[in-house]
Amino acid sequence: MISDNSAGVQDATGEELERLYRDLDALDLHPLWNITGELLTETPRPKAVPWLWNGAQLRALGERAIDLVPVERGGERRVLSLGNPGLAGRPYAVGTLWGAIQCLGPHETAPAHRHSPGAIRFVLAGSGVWTTVDGDACDMHPGDLILTPSMHWHDHTNGGTESMVWFDGLDLPMIEALDGVFFEEYPEFAQPQPATRNVSEVDHAGHPGRFRAGAVTDELDPRSSRLLVYRWTETDAELTRLAAEADQAPVSLEFTNPESGASVLPTLSCSMHRLPAGRPTEARQQTGNAIWVVFRGEGHSVIGGQRFDWAPGDMFVVPSWIPVEHHAATPADLFRLTDAPVLRALGIYRERALDDPQPVTTTFTARTVESAPIPATASASATASATASATASASASASGESL
Repeated sequence: MISDNSAGVQDATGEELERLYRDLDALDLHPLWNITGELLTETPRPKAVPWLWNGAQLRALGERAIDLVPVERGGERRVLSLGNPGLAGRPYAVGTLWGAIQCLGPHETAPAHRHSPGAIRFVLAGSGVWTTVDGDACDMHPGDLILTPSMHWHDHTNGGTESMVWFDGLDLPMIEALDGVFFEEYPEFAQPQPATRNVSEVDHAGHPGRFRAGAVTDELDPRSSRLLVYRWTETDAELTRLAAEADQAPVSLEFTNPESGASVLPTLSCSMHRLPAGRPTEARQQTGNAIWVVFRGEGHSVIGGQRFDWAPGDMFVVPSWIPVEHHAATPADLFRLTDAPVLRALGIYRERALDDPQPVTTTFTARTVESAPIPATASASATASATASATASASASASGESL
């Protein structure tokens, strides 16, 4: 039943008004006068909340998954997605962005497929892995950024003897909201391995347009970057140069499409931030959502007045328009994924600096396996999965989104 919440409407107990609301309900109609305040807010009110996932816990669970869950058709990927508690059980880190860790064991291949959501991979640890994107085998090393643009075939292969773990970032929630998700399996399990590797890297070697100091502010491009891999060695060198020019103040760079200067994907912005110890950033508000991944170093961030302590491998989110500032206790490098290109294309991107640092009101405590009780629904799901595994093929127990 519709209730009356508008100061402009008289007492809603009148018989005629009640009948009006019943009739509106019956025809799936909503009176705007009762919901204007919910829809047209003075500032963004994201449903997602600031949150942090402990990197050590993520890595330990990923290693357990490597031992227990095969990588096969159907499940497609051994991925642990970040689920924001504010999103009512959806497997999304924030409202518009998917964030996850993906784990690949020695001598494994994750099968080839393609999908309309665009994706990026930021490598955290491991060696011996390459991602083949539309026939171009891109070697992966810690700190590297690898792109798998929309509707590009891609598979992941571990030819080494150790596991690799990387951060997966996708625009999946955004594309889902636009009812634009498409997915296809490659005709074979994996793409043919090319005779020449890292072709896009060779084609763009030394191109000055791979980075932008600070952030892209003007350029827009509906095309994805044809450079598919951005090497940590070059990123590190550019950050070192920028920091020297800035007298070792906090600096950042955005990875860019070398041909247009726009963000690497039409929907996603990727950037790296170097924070010297003891020199905090200013507090800022920005429209759009962000996922931060700690590559190295320790410190804390203040997000909406709440302190989040972080260490290597930790991942945390800053929902739209919630102020954030960073404090490094040791020299730190943080990777950031945002949806800024979409907001800029729509003309609704905003940002501003706060006059003063935020007062800290609370300190966030990251969940651990020991501190978080298993919900009854999760226990029942695990039991059902084990039963299915015993009566069907091992691939039936591999679950999750296809990425």
